[in-house]
Amino acid sequence: MPPSTPPDNRKPEKKQNPWVQVGRYSQLALMLPAGTVVGWLAGSALDRWLHTSWISIVGLFLGIAAGMIELIRTVLRDTK
Repeated sequence: MPPSTPPDNRKPEKKQNPWVQVGRYSQLALMLPAGTVVGWLAGSALDRWLHTSWISIVGLFLGIAAGMIELIRTVLRDTK
């Protein structure tokens, strides 16, 4: 006879579709370069608009940081 206590709130492990996993991990390959390019382009546009020469470097580093943060968030979400 089964116990009368309610079951745990654990969800059963669902096996993910392999194509979904391929999509997520191919996204990782594009995330860092895309963030870098977008940051550099935004910095270059601000450099032209403000007649400076250093904002593109800041935009480049901000793009790299944004790409790394999103990469880390994706990896942490998939490893849980």
